[in-house]
Amino acid sequence: MPHARITGVGSYLPDAILTNADLESMVDTSDEWIVTRTGIRERRLAAPGETTSDLAAHAALRALADAGLEPRDVDLLVVGTSSPDKIFPSTACITAAKIGAACPAVDVMAACTSFVYALHHATCAIEAGRARTVLVIGADALTRHVDFTDRTTCVLFGDGAGAFVVQAGDEQGVLAIDLGADGTRGDVLEIPACGAAMPASEEVLAKRFQFIRMNGQEVFKFAVRVIPQSVKAALAASGLAVEQIDWLVPHQANQRILDTIADRLGLPHERVFSNIATTGNTSAASIPLAVDALYTGRNLHPGSVVGLVGFGAGLTWGYALVRWTKEAR
Repeated sequence: MPHARITGVGSYLPDAILTNADLESMVDTSDEWIVTRTGIRERRLAAPGETTSDLAAHAALRALADAGLEPRDVDLLVVGTSSPDKIFPSTACITAAKIGAACPAVDVMAACTSFVYALHHATCAIEAGRARTVLVIGADALTRHVDFTDRTTCVLFGDGAGAFVVQAGDEQGVLAIDLGADGTRGDVLEIPACGAAMPASEEVLAKRFQFIRMNGQEVFKFAVRVIPQSVKAALAASGLAVEQIDWLVPHQANQRILDTIADRLGLPHERVFSNIATTGNTSAASIPLAVDALYTGRNLHPGSVVGLVGFGAGLTWGYALVRWTKEAR
């Protein structure tokens, strides 16, 4: 059976920076309040006219270049996103056109867990012999769905994209994946309107139902409960122990969540990667963005064991255990 392994990594952050000081002039908040509760100091904003597919295309081309490949070499393109350019066509199809890829393309929508779900799609396709080269992208422009009068959510989110090239090979890179979802908790984190259940209308816009709504305490309790369970399940499937994880790369949602997960797993905080201070919560993009930061920082080496942790609306969660197979860039 062919195995899935990561052969290319790339990421992209927009140029515009929104700092906590900027937010102080927009809503009733402070740098101290934001940093203490979230760990975030700044986040990036997509430029006017810059779309999720634009972010995705930049990251995709960088990942392909890192793998020494061209867009024509891709057999399957999977985009994880919660902020598609349009309801249809898919952001994956739009991205494929922008980079010049001619292959099946599909979106995966599992909120902030979307990248892990997309990596699962890629791994299954490779292990089944249906594809040999899969481009997996996590991209979001969630600031387009943020209410900048709501201080509880507008401080959290940023825009960006990250991508992996996943290829078939004899060496096993993706060791195990554990996924989960609890649809009964959908109201904890949602955009209530502008779908088929509540189409856009003057009333919807007046009530600001087109923006993200979140029960932060419930999201915190959910994440610190299910993520350690998911990590342990994937470790059991791979025959590894927590102590063998070189890097845990969680979804960058909140620094307090990251610290609590580390404590519950018994992992030293210095082995739990965090770049949330400078990116904010980039949703589906946060894991590949963080991995690329580790990779370009020469912190990943062949044989490194890396855990990728996602959690978000749905409620959804996922953990992928990866043995790194690439030389440092």
